[in-house]
Amino acid sequence: MSKTDTRVLTAHVPLPLADQVAGKLDRSRTWIMKQALSSWVAQEEERDRLTREAMTDVKVNRVTGHQAVQAWAESLDSDNPLPAPR
Repeated sequence: MSKTDTRVLTAHVPLPLADQVAGKLDRSRTWIMKQALSSWVAQEEERDRLTREAMTDVKVNRVTGHQAVQAWAESLDSDNPLPAPR
């Protein structure tokens, strides 16, 4: 990526937070911010993908009923937990 392919952004970040992470990883604050933004974008893309996948499941009626999920969740504290509903 060349200098012309970038844009300077300004963000107010508490110095203790920025310096703590940068110091711990022995990286610059700029590197930390690039990593943080890249990670956030990837997380949001994954969240969007999972949401679209779930909506497709609902459209084709590939869902698990509330009662089955509730029974499974309640069984987790027991000596014989139920298998996760499918």
